[in-house]
Amino acid sequence: MLQGYTVVLDVGKSLAKMTLWSPDGRLIERRTRKNSHGLSSNYLSLDYAGIATWLIDVLADYGRGHDIAAIIPVGHGAAAAVLAEDNLSLVPLDYEAEPPPHIRESYLAERDAFALTGSPALPGALNLGLQLHWLETLAPEKMLKGRIVTWPQVWAWYLSGVAATEVTSLGCHTDLWLPGEGRPSPLAVRRGWAERFAPLRRADERLGRVKAEWRRACALPDDCMILCGLHDSNAALLATRRYAEVTGCECSVISTGTWFIAMRAGTSDTAALSSLREDRDCLINVDAFGAPVPSARFMGGREVEIIEQPEGARIDPAACETELLALAAELVGNGVFALPTFQPNVGPYPHNSGGWNRRPGDQKRRRAGAGLYLALMTDAALGQLGSQNALILEGRFAGDAVFARTLAALRPHQRVYLAPMQDNVPLGALQLISPLPPQGALKPVEPLDFDVLSYATEWRRIAEAGRNAA
Repeated sequence: MLQGYTVVLDVGKSLAKMTLWSPDGRLIERRTRKNSHGLSSNYLSLDYAGIATWLIDVLADYGRGHDIAAIIPVGHGAAAAVLAEDNLSLVPLDYEAEPPPHIRESYLAERDAFALTGSPALPGALNLGLQLHWLETLAPEKMLKGRIVTWPQVWAWYLSGVAATEVTSLGCHTDLWLPGEGRPSPLAVRRGWAERFAPLRRADERLGRVKAEWRRACALPDDCMILCGLHDSNAALLATRRYAEVTGCECSVISTGTWFIAMRAGTSDTAALSSLREDRDCLINVDAFGAPVPSARFMGGREVEIIEQPEGARIDPAACETELLALAAELVGNGVFALPTFQPNVGPYPHNSGGWNRRPGDQKRRRAGAGLYLALMTDAALGQLGSQNALILEGRFAGDAVFARTLAALRPHQRVYLAPMQDNVPLGALQLISPLPPQGALKPVEPLDFDVLSYATEWRRIAEAGRNAA
């Protein structure tokens, strides 16, 4: 049981979310904010100021009616701020910013090999090392004198004044960490960044009390504590590993949102690490205990928006489940494909040019096609990881029956489950305080009642042909 109420701050790329949890682990309230881009002097940045203002407003609302004992920050990967003399010196760069060609070329020339870091060379500024390299050209003095703080820990510092870094964020496709050795990469050491990392702390460490100014502004108790926090997908992994079906066993977790991230957890298969393909968006994440986690990903949530192309409101697949399943059967029967890749330069087919072979004219058929696409891409990602054991789907797309049931049909040798809630990220964060039991049971996914295997074979043939031609 938790001691007092707990707030989980989850700062994702698209949305910031704050949830309030009771001492017995019940969700009391949820608030969300759509994030926007910021502009910090001469670079595209994350919306730090907007999130900070919203955070204090919501925390004040929560604090007026509840005795909040702890706050746990969670955040997406590939972001870090620079602090100087306990002030924010450089706001985190937005990972979707496109660096100038000469910046990318000079960085690629000196990054460490994928075999060392498990971190692929990614588009935009998705490698944190590239962001630091770029910031050194934009603000060399600030970079030289500042301390580097990873994104979830930026919010821990904002609330507590204590700067830290943490392994799940340092080990998230940053080029800055050696997952097999648990230490900074040669690149990070060579460039002097490692010595400027804020102190490395465990995800569950209590960094300190909320600063007095925020305690007063938000009516928080004097002993309200800030935990170090962790990377969002790793928080979801902590939650899903608590289910009886997979406790102590190998499993694969597919975390779904803007990014679909497949993580093969609990494996002792060293070949799974050595066989990962850098050129197909495989990587090695690091879990909250420092263990390497073979992973593969694609930008599924973003691609669904592109594939669906809503004519008005976006379709809720849970509300249209029966109709979407029927439309998916029609698309399969007619051989209508959404082919990779709609978000270029990421995923198992990063250099393919995505599109329809015959684009449906209505939105619901496009959304059914998107569900089929998500399953086929997830299947490809899992194949790269050598996944053989139970699969758990979690996150906001887990309730898409076309996606879930198609994936179950594509992988009949594995049992596919749905996590029963969409709060695995905050529930995983809560595990840092107390080993709460899962809320509900995993739900087995029934495969489709129509044949999708021939359709999948043809989709893979076209996708592989496009990959080999790229």
